[in-house]
Amino acid sequence: MIVMKEGATRDQVDAVVERVESVGAAAHVSQGEVLTVVGAIGDRERIANLDLAGAPGVDRVVPISKPYKLASKQFKHGASTIVEVDGCKVGGTNFAMIAGPCTVESREQLLSTADAVKAGGASMLRGGAYKPRTSPYSFQGLGDEGLRLLREAKEMTGLPIVTELMDARDLEPVLEVADVIQVGARNMQNYSLLAEIGRSGRPVLLKRGLAAQVEELLMASEYVLKEGNDQVMLCERGIRTFETATRFTLDIMAIPVIKELSHLPVVVDPSHAAGRRDLVLPLSLAAAAAGADGIIVEVHHDPDAAICDGPQAVPADRFGDYVEQVRRVSELVGKEISRPEFA
Repeated sequence: MIVMKEGATRDQVDAVVERVESVGAAAHVSQGEVLTVVGAIGDRERIANLDLAGAPGVDRVVPISKPYKLASKQFKHGASTIVEVDGCKVGGTNFAMIAGPCTVESREQLLSTADAVKAGGASMLRGGAYKPRTSPYSFQGLGDEGLRLLREAKEMTGLPIVTELMDARDLEPVLEVADVIQVGARNMQNYSLLAEIGRSGRPVLLKRGLAAQVEELLMASEYVLKEGNDQVMLCERGIRTFETATRFTLDIMAIPVIKELSHLPVVVDPSHAAGRRDLVLPLSLAAAAAGADGIIVEVHHDPDAAICDGPQAVPADRFGDYVEQVRRVSELVGKEISRPEFA
């Protein structure tokens, strides 16, 4: 990590980048309010031999010991990344409420739910057009038709769209609709997919794998970051443990641990962790109290008739009350629910 002096010129920064790249390393520039940091990713010995500490405009050179270089908090010099989507911010003092159905099932289902989450105070609308399911015989989503309905929902509500990408072959149609690309838990270590998404430049919501360690999640994010895409949000969605009383175990401790290690925002998915509607609110409150930067929650206009995951979905007519309770806790820890520009 090459920390530039306060007031370093653009030419001085470019000169450092050029020298880093001259030895086959990649240079990633992070422009802060006061300081500019150049991350050098490559052969440690070759970079050290550049003797960048004495270069014009350079304040100091700091080795990053963590294997995840760009995701490390050291790279941002202690600052936090704020991801912005259509004016809606995630990170810092901004708390995002991402809500909608797990899977797009029909036009009526999506539009009625989208209307309800907008009225209830959602920041973004989530909905899956492509869904990974444990059984190959379960509903896999509507595909292209689901994307078309998500586009219609965005036009109707103005809410940014969060939807999952499972296959790099579907990247282009997803990019036509998605404001945020979700990477599901089962694809957290699909490194070629992560690299493709990184090159797209679109904001990413990266879910933690079912049995992944925190470091493995951060290393997965590195595959997106190294392609020049720093708009990454990490998602804790519950991990597989010996406990059987709930579907997964929500790792609340992961929130402060990740924040200690990384500058990336942390979003929590209480729906998939619990698998039970009655646990969604207490888990959401706990996540907000622990310092999460947002919640991604399942909402359905008629959960009892949902094709999948109905038992864990918040009924649309109760979403506003749910948001109000989460808002109170998020404000206690100094965060404010962020809304898109239309609001």
